[in-house]
Amino acid sequence: MVNKKIPAYIYGKKNSIHLVLFTALFALVFINMFEPFSSRLWHGGVLSSELYLIFSSLIVLTGVLVVVISRILLYYRGRRHGVSFGTYGVWIVLEIFFMSLFYTVYTLYFPATAEPASLIDVVKKVLMRTSLVLLLPYAVLHLYFAYKDKEKQLQLLQEDLASTTPQQNVYSFYDERGDLRLSVTRENLLYIEAADNYVIVRYLNKGSLTKLLLRNSLKAIEKNMAHTNVVRCHRSYMVNLDAVTVIRRQKGDIFMEFGKEQVPDIPVSSKYDEKITRWFTS
Repeated sequence: MVNKKIPAYIYGKKNSIHLVLFTALFALVFINMFEPFSSRLWHGGVLSSELYLIFSSLIVLTGVLVVVISRILLYYRGRRHGVSFGTYGVWIVLEIFFMSLFYTVYTLYFPATAEPASLIDVVKKVLMRTSLVLLLPYAVLHLYFAYKDKEKQLQLLQEDLASTTPQQNVYSFYDERGDLRLSVTRENLLYIEAADNYVIVRYLNKGSLTKLLLRNSLKAIEKNMAHTNVVRCHRSYMVNLDAVTVIRRQKGDIFMEFGKEQVPDIPVSSKYDEKITRWFTS
């Protein structure tokens, strides 16, 4: 179990940003509610609530800087080598340790009116409260991340089950009033592009690239194309995966090619890259 790799969503870029922001918010609320680390005494206990809020924000910023640096390093390590459960446990302990160093220094050396406290007492209190500042939001977020990942896996499973149903050979396109405007065979449909209140359907007609301007939304088209291989790959595009010949990654971005002249490469946004990549590798 110790050597088993943790799920990639834990150190993913999006979830890491959420973790940093939520931890910072939790720490700010925690410090203003409980005034740990003798923080009110760092300025002699004379700050108003408003000024203390500003001051505590700077305190939180200093501590959360440890988490920011740590999560950046974890992200790149995870991408290259993966992260085991044992390593991740040690990683969190080190985050608590280094954040505690900041607050220990503040508590010992910056009080204006407090009596000197013993180092051991200060370290015990700081470690306990720093653990609360980090472990409580971490526990909540990891449960949330796990829930969202399971939800995503369930959605992918449902899509896989849907993809096993027979594919229709002709795709029909309707305008916003429900009037039929175009029917095109599966092998000739290329992609659909959003254009303000319209969509542009790109398809092959007698071997030539042809387009139809249709008053409708990409969201409505996506709904009509459910359970087909015409899928959303970008905020502005849907593609017929049956017509795609190449998928390539370039400088961290993914593009799809159709292998035909005058047909541009279609980008894949990060929201859809796992789904698209999974389709091509399955």
